[in-house]
Amino acid sequence: MQNILVTGGSGFIGTNYLKSIIGKFNVIRSNYFHNENFLKIKGVDYKKADLENISECKELCREIDVVVMCAANSSGAAIMEKTPLVHLTPNIRMNLNMLEAAYECGVKKFVFISSNTVYPHVDYAVKEEDSQYSFFEKYHVVGWMKKFTEEVCEIYSKKIKRKMTTIIVRPGNLYGPYDKFDIEKSKVIASLIRKVVEKQNPINVWGDGEDLKDFLYIDDFIDGLNKIVFDFNEFDIINLASGKGITIKEILNLIIELESAESLKIEFDKSKPTMIPKRLINISKAKKLLNFNPKIEMKEGLFNTIKWYRENIV
Repeated sequence: MQNILVTGGSGFIGTNYLKSIIGKFNVIRSNYFHNENFLKIKGVDYKKADLENISECKELCREIDVVVMCAANSSGAAIMEKTPLVHLTPNIRMNLNMLEAAYECGVKKFVFISSNTVYPHVDYAVKEEDSQYSFFEKYHVVGWMKKFTEEVCEIYSKKIKRKMTTIIVRPGNLYGPYDKFDIEKSKVIASLIRKVVEKQNPINVWGDGEDLKDFLYIDDFIDGLNKIVFDFNEFDIINLASGKGITIKEILNLIIELESAESLKIEFDKSKPTMIPKRLINISKAKKLLNFNPKIEMKEGLFNTIKWYRENIV
């Protein structure tokens, strides 16, 4: 029973993770920044803090044993393509400040939520060792930001005298309850759910719908993350994904089926921003080290997400 800090407590990953650890730590602390109206989970000590301010990071880390770095400036395809620098300096400042603050405050374990953008554009399912400083062009900025922070994590774990254990987690494309469903910042599954539930006709889909990606339901990701937080105590890099590929078109068809919205027309717009056409992720390492085995199939995950969206957003 230690003390844990989960940054980004008002966000998608942070909210779901905090829900999973109630009663499992002596102190559960989290931060938020701009958003005052979010689900505050009973048993969590929330503090308003700007992670670009090092002194506020140090205050958050006092008497903390474990940090899970969920906070990030994230967005969908449009923002990533048009204004990629929003992912650069703010995130690097936050990541480096939190690592420095955690180290100075004697934190024992720092878990960094990285990204599959650190991998090159290849046809095969990428393993952890495949990240070699080559990125899909549209991921160049965010990929370098994440990869740079990964390198700094390794410095804290392996290149200095008094070491701090850091663990790097590279998720698949996550979806589920508490995701962003607004027009500007929503990612592909949240965006498609919103369009189908609202009965937009035609449904405008960015690209040709043939992009092949690895999507992981948030509960499966949280299960894997907890195995790392509770049972893993040395530097490593671990993929947490479904290990399966599915196209955007297949996902949309499942959403339409679940909503009984077969009458809606689909309009594919190839002029709109899209991301990498194929991203498959190998999870053999997570299976071996963590006994990680995703349980929620896509149709069930979409059903759960749509249900949450209808009950909380619509």
